[in-house]
Amino acid sequence: MSDASHAPADITHKRILAIAAPIVLSNATVPILGLVDTGVVGQLGEAAPIGAVGIGAVILSAIYWIFGFLRMGTTGLAAQARGAGDLKEGGALLMRGLMIGGAAGLIFILTQWALFAGAFALSPASAEVETLAKQYMSIRIWGAPATIALFAITGWLIAMEKTRGVLILQLWMNGVNILLDLLFVLQLGWGVEGVAIATLIAEWSGLLLGLYLCRSAFTGKQWCDWSRIFDKARLKKMMLVNADIMIRSVVLTGSFTAFLFLGSDFGDVTLAANQVLLQFVEITAYALDGFAFSAEALVGAASGAGNRRELRRASWMSSQWGMGGALLLGLVFWVAGPGIIDLMAKSEEVRIAGREFLLWAAILPPISLASYMFDGIFVGAIWTREMRNAMLVSVAIYIVALLVLLPLMGNHGLWAALVVLNVARGATLGWYYPRLEARVGAVHPG
Repeated sequence: MSDASHAPADITHKRILAIAAPIVLSNATVPILGLVDTGVVGQLGEAAPIGAVGIGAVILSAIYWIFGFLRMGTTGLAAQARGAGDLKEGGALLMRGLMIGGAAGLIFILTQWALFAGAFALSPASAEVETLAKQYMSIRIWGAPATIALFAITGWLIAMEKTRGVLILQLWMNGVNILLDLLFVLQLGWGVEGVAIATLIAEWSGLLLGLYLCRSAFTGKQWCDWSRIFDKARLKKMMLVNADIMIRSVVLTGSFTAFLFLGSDFGDVTLAANQVLLQFVEITAYALDGFAFSAEALVGAASGAGNRRELRRASWMSSQWGMGGALLLGLVFWVAGPGIIDLMAKSEEVRIAGREFLLWAAILPPISLASYMFDGIFVGAIWTREMRNAMLVSVAIYIVALLVLLPLMGNHGLWAALVVLNVARGATLGWYYPRLEARVGAVHPG
């Protein structure tokens, strides 16, 4: 049932920034934890612990990422429920996400031996690194239910425009993790196992804090309305939405993985330069995510309310801020890029190669903006089938670009193909957008 008293407020620049700014700040803290983990185990004076923590974290992130669709799917569906004033469905969606996270985490715990064996079969390491990495992962895997459930909590907080909660959650988890790293490893000498225990405690404490931040979802009976939570039609919709997002994400990740593998064909120096410049691409994603997430929340609410004017306004105003951020990033990369490359690479050959290909990293933020913003808009509107189809078409175009440009331009062709991929992502979603807008209710006056 709709509740008009909970209708969202008008969309303003202040409201967009209130959603986006905490996400940008939250994302800025993400690399810090990895640096601290590496720095702490580095104090042990051996190479193997550093490699073990690094490879263990990558393997677990890849395993957990399978359920990363919970974040976007929960945001879109919960934002629409909020826009429609259906608070009960908002609470039920969170419960579904928490249960999926708990069940998936339990499965990973029970099958951990097979998961770890498969991971090292695909990516073998030295016996010492593999032994330490398995020790690390065998502890951290017990945090799987919490970590996956946090995808749903984060998505729900974004949908409710409570992104300060996302920032608080990220700061808490990183802060706890870092403090316990220092205690367990440097003070108590627990080594790799100490890093894993610190992360495990941070994950479960983060889940408890996340549940507290989502407490409004548990104020009524909606969180235990099992007939609604397990309603077949709603469950089917959630499954279809999440399946589309998962396919889209797998294909996109495969495209970036192909970029890395193909770059290795040009030698170690070029591969290293590409890896440095990909950090610029990662920074772009973290920064522009804030504005894409604001589009998810605001477009979702407008779509749920059937308000086409507000949907258009949310899309346009969020994109304005996104374009400002993208142009600023591109300028910073171009002007400060050489200095950043020098900080990240000691090899003079890598520095020279990084400068040679810097232009591509500098033009990617504004060129990629449409793909980021349309992703947010389509998640909010729950047009996930179109997102999936657009990604499949875009990757097909990317493959053709690779086949044509790599022989002609070498590594420049590889970067040019990445530009083509992001332009294609924006163009294909832009082609769908007029139909998306047309299917949302009548234009509201004013």
